[in-house]
Amino acid sequence: MRFIADLHTHSKYARACSPALTLENIDAWCRVKGVDIVSAGDFTHTKWFEEIKEKLVPSGRESLYVLRDGGAPTSPPPIPLPKKPTLFMLGTELACIYSQGARKVRRVHHCIYAPSIKVAGEINAALLTRGCKLGSDGRAIIGMSSKELLKIILGIDPRNVMIPAHAFTPWFAIFGSNSGFDSIKECFEELTPHIFAIETGLSADPPMCWRVRELDRVALVSFADAHSLPNLGREATVFEGSESALSYDAIMEAIRNAAPAKLTQPPSPQPSPIKGEGVKKDPPPSVGGVRGGGGLRMSGTLEFIPDEGRYHYDGHRACKACLHPKETKKLGGICPKCKKLVTVGVLSRVEELANEPAGRVPLAHPQFWPLIELDKIIAEAEGVKGRSAKSVKKVYWDLVAKAGTELNLLLNLLPQEIAAIASPRLAEAIKRVRDGKVKIDPPGYDGEYGVVNIFDEQEKAAQKKLL
Repeated sequence: MRFIADLHTHSKYARACSPALTLENIDAWCRVKGVDIVSAGDFTHTKWFEEIKEKLVPSGRESLYVLRDGGAPTSPPPIPLPKKPTLFMLGTELACIYSQGARKVRRVHHCIYAPSIKVAGEINAALLTRGCKLGSDGRAIIGMSSKELLKIILGIDPRNVMIPAHAFTPWFAIFGSNSGFDSIKECFEELTPHIFAIETGLSADPPMCWRVRELDRVALVSFADAHSLPNLGREATVFEGSESALSYDAIMEAIRNAAPAKLTQPPSPQPSPIKGEGVKKDPPPSVGGVRGGGGLRMSGTLEFIPDEGRYHYDGHRACKACLHPKETKKLGGICPKCKKLVTVGVLSRVEELANEPAGRVPLAHPQFWPLIELDKIIAEAEGVKGRSAKSVKKVYWDLVAKAGTELNLLLNLLPQEIAAIASPRLAEAIKRVRDGKVKIDPPGYDGEYGVVNIFDEQEKAAQKKLL
């Protein structure tokens, strides 16, 4: 059985996040998306933690929770919801801002996970005792080092987990060009063995990470970092195993065992690939070389196409200057228009840290599937600007109602099944996404998302004549 987990999300209390991010709405929209397990998000925020304690109850699966009966979404999807409730895990994102080493300021975000509401409460109490202000922002800013934070949570319970968030993002990440480190060890020193995974982030994917040899030691996970309901599940991590095996410990052990360095022998049986013609499948040595705890295994990740991520290229948003790393190097890191420093993006940072050639693939690794959200595909197929257009929403809800969930449509339905419920142009768009026949132009840079192009200009012009 397959389980899709999005373990990095936020609440209505986090800065720059939608007020619709309530537990009831998150539960409902995860069912629409096809996300089985989600982080409760922001458990360090005082008011949000009170809601967690009030509204989440044990699911019957160790250390996983469900919404208490009677909770109704305030932003209900306009279609019947799948009956299976969403499972919640206790997770949060924390921003460590501190000085260490040569740089004056380090700004590093981390995802923190706890095996129970009780343990999450103990983490909150420990941070409050140390003077951390947890009530001002769902993504709390704390004035302590990454290493110190890790030491604190492990001292509370060794089952607590830290995963560096969106690892290459320029401003707030372990490898960020403006505030990070050059290695995991530089950040965590003797506690490095406790870091067994990193989150790739929207602007990077596994092939980019495989260029940094050190990252073979850790698993590469992907989560949405959703700031609004429609963005839930835009990146996720896929697990396979029996439903009875599902638990917090099994999930963490499956992630721990998904590091390429651990995958020397493919187990038997191999995990079944996600169905769907044209979906990316890795060659046999990489398929299924993933062992998990208690019968659960991490089979892969759903990935944003990195070019679409907000920090893939270098650039300067104010000047609309989008630069490939080679251009940045020629310009000495200076914006060609305003002559100020550009924001150095993820592609440049990977190149800077790389000690393996482009195209290098570990002997064994989990699969990954590039993904574009359904409403963006619909907008492109319909020739409409903006995923929030009424015409896009109408088609979206009709398709999801027929397919069951968004991810089922994008990943699992066969071409003939898609053709039976979608227009020929939309069916072709989904096929092109699966086949990787997508152009992102311009790529994302300095906080701007890349622009998705599934059809070329001639095809778009022909579509406009039909509208």
